[in-house]
Amino acid sequence: MNELEVAIAEWHRVREEIAPEDEERLWKKLRLEWNYNSNHIEGNTLTYDETVLLLIHGHTAGSHPIRDYEEMKAHDLSIELVRSLAVADPPLTEADIRELNRKLLKEPFWKSAETPDGGVTRKWIEPGKYKTQPNHVRTSTGELHRFAEPEETPARMEEWVRRLRSDLGRTDCPLPEFLAESHWSFVNIHPFDDGNGRTARLITNYILLRKDLLPMVIRSEDRDRYLSTLRRADAGNGQPLAELMLAQRDRPSVKARTRIESRPHSVQ
Repeated sequence: MNELEVAIAEWHRVREEIAPEDEERLWKKLRLEWNYNSNHIEGNTLTYDETVLLLIHGHTAGSHPIRDYEEMKAHDLSIELVRSLAVADPPLTEADIRELNRKLLKEPFWKSAETPDGGVTRKWIEPGKYKTQPNHVRTSTGELHRFAEPEETPARMEEWVRRLRSDLGRTDCPLPEFLAESHWSFVNIHPFDDGNGRTARLITNYILLRKDLLPMVIRSEDRDRYLSTLRRADAGNGQPLAELMLAQRDRPSVKARTRIESRPHSVQ
C-alpha cells in the first residue's frame, strides 16, 4: 500500500508536467484500451486494430456482426459520459447509472437467455431499465448463482448508491479494497438485463477519475482471472479481486506511455 501511495503521489506530480498534447495522446491510448478490452471480455469480436480504425478514423473493417461495431461506438460514448460525471456535482446517482447503461446498450433488442431449468429462451432487453425478470446464471459446476431478484433490485440499488456516495469521501479504506467491494457488490446485484459487467467497469473508473487518477483497464487476456476473483468474492473472499485491482499499478508509467504513443504507427 505504501508503494501505491507513492505511485499516486508520483502521478499527481507528473500530471502537472505533462504537455496538453501528450496528455491527449495518453487519454487516447487509455480510451482505446478501455473500449477494446471491456467489450472483448464480454465477447465483442473486433480486433484492437479494427477498434482503432472504427473509433479514431470512423471506418469499419472485418466481417463482424453489426452489433459488435455499434456496441464499441456506444461504449466509447459511455466513457465520455463517465468523464463528465467524474467532475460533476453531486456524486453519482441512480439516474446516472441507468443513463450509463442506456447509452451503453443504445437501443432495445432481443437476447438469447437460459431458463432456470436449462432451456433456451429469448429476453427483450430495455436499456437503462432495471431488470423485470430474474437473470441468475448457471456456473461451470452446474450450480445456479443467484443475483438480486427483480423486485428487490430498486431498493438494493438505492442502498448501493447511498453507500458509494458516502464511501467516496472516506480515507480509512485502502483504495483497492474500496474498488473491489463496490465492483463486486454491483455485479452481485446485476441490476440490468444486459451490460452489467461493462457498467460495473465504467463505474469503477468513475471512482478513479473522480479521485483524479488514471482509469483502470482489466485486459481481456485476464478475463479468466477476473471472473475467478469475482467468484471468490461471491464465496466471501474479496482479497483476490482487490489484488487484481492493485496489480493495475504495474502498467507502464505515464512518461513511458506518452513516449510510446508519440511514435508513428499505422493501422492495418
